Amino acid sequence: MADFDVLLPIKNGIAYLPEAMESILHQSHRDWRLLILDHGSNDGSLELANRYAERDRRVVVHSFPDAVGLSALLNLGLSLCDCNYVLRQDSDDISLPNRMSVIAEIFRSDPELALAGSKGQIVNGKGNLLGEIDVPLEPYDLSAMALFKTPVAHPTAAMRFSIIKKLGASYGEDFIGSIASADRIKIPGLAEDYFLFGQLALTTKCININKNLIKYRWHDTNVSVTHQPEQLRLALQISRYLTKSLSLRHGVEHFDPTPLCNHADRLCETNGRVDFSTEYESARALISKIIPIRTAPNRELEFRRAISVRSIATMALRSLLFAKRYGIRKSEFKTVRSWMLRGLQH
Repeated sequence: MADFDVLLPIKNGIAYLPEAMESILHQSHRDWRLLILDHGSNDGSLELANRYAERDRRVVVHSFPDAVGLSALLNLGLSLCDCNYVLRQDSDDISLPNRMSVIAEIFRSDPELALAGSKGQIVNGKGNLLGEIDVPLEPYDLSAMALFKTPVAHPTAAMRFSIIKKLGASYGEDFIGSIASADRIKIPGLAEDYFLFGQLALTTKCININKNLIKYRWHDTNVSVTHQPEQLRLALQISRYLTKSLSLRHGVEHFDPTPLCNHADRLCETNGRVDFSTEYESARALISKIIPIRTAPNRELEFRRAISVRSIATMALRSLLFAKRYGIRKSEFKTVRSWMLRGLQH
């Protein structure tokens, strides 16, 4: 059994695959297996991966050309795991050399921890720095965020495999089980990470590590670029589903979280309605069932309050007061700015 099993799906990723694989081979933590999950590549990626496997027995190549969607591919990968921790790696991203050692130390220090993401650098196709991945750092913030936005960036994620097995958790599937089986949704891809991590953040202990542990590649062929409208539609569907699931689990009235969501740092159009204070109070009541809101302010909930009234003047004032108290995070700033610019243009 390895300490880490690394799930690396590939489909025609030859341009960046060598650098991605080398970043795993050069980890300071040496106890790992790299599980290459080929999804029908025809550009030489599979052959390249096989050459790496011939040189290092820790690299294991599997080909699943008929897997239906990324969820199915990753779940096949999970079925192959025999490890303490499952680590995600994309074929165009780069793990920094200390990534595994930092994550292993974090997991070993907290046996209840199920999911750990991290900060990371954003680079372009040439590797030039563009910015940083912006994630919440307080565990309670991850739980609150789960209804409105993915709490962990998928390329940074690591999971404790024993908890995943105990929960029966997998990509694209409902493992909480509050909703009747006939009404459960399945997410084959595009937002499978949000569906899994959202459920984990609502039911287990999850964190983001306050260190840059990867280089996340941003380019024109990213799924978030090429399939953005469909991805946003799925993300909103998942937000509604998670809210309904949590409401049923705790016996409170269901509400639509859509006006409080900021997937891709954008707010949805609301057909002229500007006041969503009722939805905010419902969200606050629901989230109070899983985190002790009254004992300490929750940044994520306070941000939802700031954006719950869409008039430019009110949102501007609330956002300024929020930033004065909590500081500025890039995703929050982009969310407010994009809505205000849209309002001014209209």
